[in-house]
Amino acid sequence: MSSEMKEVRIGLLGLGTVGAGVVKILESRRAMLEERAGCRLTLAAVADTDLTRPREGLDLAKLPMTPDAGRVLADPSIHIVVELVGGLEPARSFIMKALGAGKHVVTANKALLAHHGGELYDEARRRRATLAFEAAVAGGIPLIQAVKEGLVANRIQTVFGIVNGTSNYILSKMTDEGLDFSMVLKEAQAAGYAEADPTLDIEGMDSAHKLQILVTLAFRTFIDLKDIHTEGITRVTQQDIGYARELGYRIKLLAIAKAADGGVEVRVHPTMIPAGSPLAAVSGVFNAVFVTGDAVGDLMFYGRGAGQLPTASAVWADTLDIARRIAHGIPALALELPSAGPTALPLTPMERIRCCYYLRVMAQDRPGVLSKVAGILGDNNISIANVIQKGRGTREAVPVVMLTHEARERDMRQALTAIDRLPDVAASTTIRVEGGPA
Repeated sequence: MSSEMKEVRIGLLGLGTVGAGVVKILESRRAMLEERAGCRLTLAAVADTDLTRPREGLDLAKLPMTPDAGRVLADPSIHIVVELVGGLEPARSFIMKALGAGKHVVTANKALLAHHGGELYDEARRRRATLAFEAAVAGGIPLIQAVKEGLVANRIQTVFGIVNGTSNYILSKMTDEGLDFSMVLKEAQAAGYAEADPTLDIEGMDSAHKLQILVTLAFRTFIDLKDIHTEGITRVTQQDIGYARELGYRIKLLAIAKAADGGVEVRVHPTMIPAGSPLAAVSGVFNAVFVTGDAVGDLMFYGRGAGQLPTASAVWADTLDIARRIAHGIPALALELPSAGPTALPLTPMERIRCCYYLRVMAQDRPGVLSKVAGILGDNNISIANVIQKGRGTREAVPVVMLTHEARERDMRQALTAIDRLPDVAASTTIRVEGGPA
C-alpha cells in the first residue's frame, strides 16, 4: 500500500459478542477492507468495563484496551466511534459526546434509536457528522441501506416481517415439535437462542424498536414507541398453533407497517399467515422483511437477524462507508439522516385498522351457544368465513374456532367483550390474520 494513504482511526466501545466480531473481521480481512475503503484502518482503542474476560478467537494483549470510554471519546485522533455497549445509558451519553466532538458514529443499538433517535439525528445534523445504524435492524441483512438509498425513488406502501429471531425460533419449535411455550423457552435459553431475561424479545418490544426505526425511514415520519401496538408471543398456545395449521395457516410474530387512507398503521403482534406464503417458511432464528414500493413492487429480504459475524458484517458496512468518505474528503450529508418528510403520515389508531381474525371461544357444549356467538359477531358487522367445532358431548368447555372476513378492530373488541359475558363461555382468544381467509 502506498505510504501516502490516509489513516482512519476507529474507537470501539464495548467488546461483547458483536464487538469481538468486529475486531475478528478486521483482523482476518484487513487487506480487503483497506483496499475497499482506499485508506489504512487503525483500531485505535477498545473500551470495555471488563478487560480480562477471555474473548474467543482474540488476543486481548494485542488490543488497545482501556476501561475508560471517556478517553476514547476525548481522543481527537479518532475519527469513527463504534458503539456496541447496548442499552439506553451510558450509550446515549457516549454517542452524544462523540457527535459533539464531531466524530462519526456507527451503532447497533435499536433500543436507543427507538427511544431517542430524534435527538441523536438532530445532534448529528448539527455537528455535520454521520450516525449510521445498519446493524440495528435485522442483523446482517442490508435493510437500512436498501430502504434509505436503494428505494429512494419509491413511495413505500408496506413494510412487514419477522424481525426477532428469538420469538421466531420459539414459535417455529412450538409448531414443528408440538411443545408448549414455556418448555421451548427453557430449551431456547439453554441453547443460547434466548437471553436469561427474554422479556424484550418475547413481549414484542425488540420487534417494536426495530419497526420504529424502519417506519422513520420508510414513511419519513416519527412514531412514538409507546404508540406502537405491541403484543408478544407468551399467550400463543399449542392449541391455537394446531387450529391454525388445520385452517391452512402458521402463527408468526410480525412487525407490520402499512400506509393507507392518509395514515400509517404500525403494530407488532402474533399473526396468522397462509402456510404457503414465503414468511411462513422462515424458521428458527432467521429474519425476513417484505417491502412494497409503488415503483419497484414487492421485495423480500431474508437472512440472519442476529449473531456475532452477521451483525459485525453490518457494522463494517457502515464503518467502511464512512472511512471511504473521510479518506476522500467527502463531508457527511445531513440528508442521509432520518427526518420527518414534508408530508409526514399520522398514526392510524389501532381501533380503526381492518383485518381478518381467528377467534377461539371455549364454551359449554349446549344448544344455541354457536348461534349466540355468531349473533354477537353479526351485531358488530363481523361476518364468519369458516367454523371448526370440536369435541361434542363432553362436559367441560369445548373450543369453537372461527375465521372472520375482514373486520374493524374496534368492532372485534366490542364483540369479544359481549362474547366473554355469555354465561356458557369460559374464555376467548383472538389472533389477527394477514393474507385473508384461506
